[in-house]
Amino acid sequence: MRSKYLLGWREWVSLPELGIERIKCKIDTGARTSALHAFYIDPFMIDDIKMIRFGIHPFANDMITVLHCEAKVIDERIVTSSDGNKTMRYVISTTMILGDIKKEIELTLTNRDTMRFRMLLGRRAMDDGCIVDPTLSYQKAKPIFCKVNENQ
Repeated sequence: MRSKYLLGWREWVSLPELGIERIKCKIDTGARTSALHAFYIDPFMIDDIKMIRFGIHPFANDMITVLHCEAKVIDERIVTSSDGNKTMRYVISTTMILGDIKKEIELTLTNRDTMRFRMLLGRRAMDDGCIVDPTLSYQKAKPIFCKVNENQ
């Protein structure tokens, strides 16, 4: 039997390939796809590869701290939000570190300025045996920022 990871309803996550040392993440078993805050999105091309540059306010209630990120676009999908609105979103792939879990996940980009959490972790990112206890918070250690070694 595969070992299970216990998560609380919110956890600290690191996205080192995007330069995001740590971000509070809401664990959302009702969402299929994970979502990351982006207050602007600027698509561009590099050698016929679709890329995006986007800005993120990594901390809720802090509109001064800004991180500018770049990533390859892997898809564009229509996503239905919790209020039933359908929007086309860019999808990127990046490494996520959540405690001792390190894995490649897909993220859609959307403006979450009005939301308490800048990131949602959906079911697809938890498909390797996570158990969520909604009475708990921060079951995994706060990440210590590290660059991802592509040879690992």
